[in-house]
Amino acid sequence: MNQVLLDSTAEATVEGPHVLSAAACMFRSLGDPGRLAILRQLAIGEHNVKDLTIHLGLAQSTVSAHLACLRDCGLVTYRPQGRSTMWSLAASREILGVFAAAEQLLAATGEVVTLCPTYGEAANQ
Repeated sequence: MNQVLLDSTAEATVEGPHVLSAAACMFRSLGDPGRLAILRQLAIGEHNVKDLTIHLGLAQSTVSAHLACLRDCGLVTYRPQGRSTMWSLAASREILGVFAAAEQLLAATGEVVTLCPTYGEAANQ
């Protein structure tokens, strides 16, 4: 996304709905705990599906489906290695920057988002 949501003075820019739509799509791609766990594991380094299932305790089909989603969103990339496929972050610096910003925002808000009736932990049960 070449356009920014905020300019350097932190005032919202009016770029049109397509910029906000693209950002919303990106945040939806990050909106699943399984996908976040996969991205965090890939931040350590390349993994294949088998390694990810072991490290994360998720089913192989779940990991594969999440990787397909993350690949389609341009967040992960892969390369063949023998009969296996090695997965890695496509934009590791930027993804880690989003994670760091999210941690700062959670700290600043006291993680009150977990109490949100629409998106909080109770809404996901």
